[in-house]
Amino acid sequence: MEKHNFNEAVAEFVTIRDLLRWATSQFYQANLYYGHGTDNAWDEAVYLVLQALHLPPTIHSSVIDARLTKHEREHIVNLIKRRIEERMPAAYLTQEAWFAGLPFYVDQRVLIPRSPIAELIEQQFSPWVQQQNVKRVLDLCTGSGCIAVACAMTFPEATIDATDISADALTVARMNVKRHHLEDQIELFQSDLFDMLPPNKYDLIVTNPPYVSTEEMQNLPKEYHHEPALGLAAGRNGLEIVTRILREASEFLTPDGVLIIEVGNSEAALIECFPHAPFTWLEFQRSEGGVFLLTAEQLKHVK
Repeated sequence: MEKHNFNEAVAEFVTIRDLLRWATSQFYQANLYYGHGTDNAWDEAVYLVLQALHLPPTIHSSVIDARLTKHEREHIVNLIKRRIEERMPAAYLTQEAWFAGLPFYVDQRVLIPRSPIAELIEQQFSPWVQQQNVKRVLDLCTGSGCIAVACAMTFPEATIDATDISADALTVARMNVKRHHLEDQIELFQSDLFDMLPPNKYDLIVTNPPYVSTEEMQNLPKEYHHEPALGLAAGRNGLEIVTRILREASEFLTPDGVLIIEVGNSEAALIECFPHAPFTWLEFQRSEGGVFLLTAEQLKHVK
């Protein structure tokens, strides 16, 4: 794609509608990969353009015919250019992502929120837990803090602990905890899983840990290589972290507690490693799944 096409776009396209149409065409032509909140060129264009203009995704349709200033057009076209030339995920370009209906600051210190666990949070983890019984929640591998923050919103009477091994990730998580005014409800720990936690017992442990296998890491689209490998890579079969959680979690669950773990494409490998484990695989409307549940009692029998 020639540089003059981008300059031409700034000069010729004056409305939001113009830039949405043009961006969609450019994204199709560039054969981008979508997987950080959208799954097609049009939705990616809508997200990027509206975020760049600080407009909500629910903006009235008439607004897309609004004329833009030259500065706004230059800003949007530059983001579109970077999305194409650098294969930079849109959320990193705008430094904002949405999860469970909530906005989060993100940059390349953390993974971009996209877990199907958002659906579980929106449903208050029903029917697996009763909201009034949830007093303490643990979010392992918190990254941006999106799961911890969303759980705090869902269980306003609960205490939320969240861990990450990365000091950089926790810096971002603190920004999001502060953004949503949850400093009194969420406590962050720099910890390799459970290692630095106090001996608390949790009614709910929920985690989206690294689960990408070595082979899968080598074949990831370019967009994913902008994300921290520490948040993705999990050894030869993708189960390095998940296996540790299964081995250690029972000590931190209440007798009626529940453990929920996302394993994505490592689901088959997990079943092969633990053929007799009583995993409950959860179903989702907006994603393919790859998330399982174990009760505290069931976890005792996972060998």
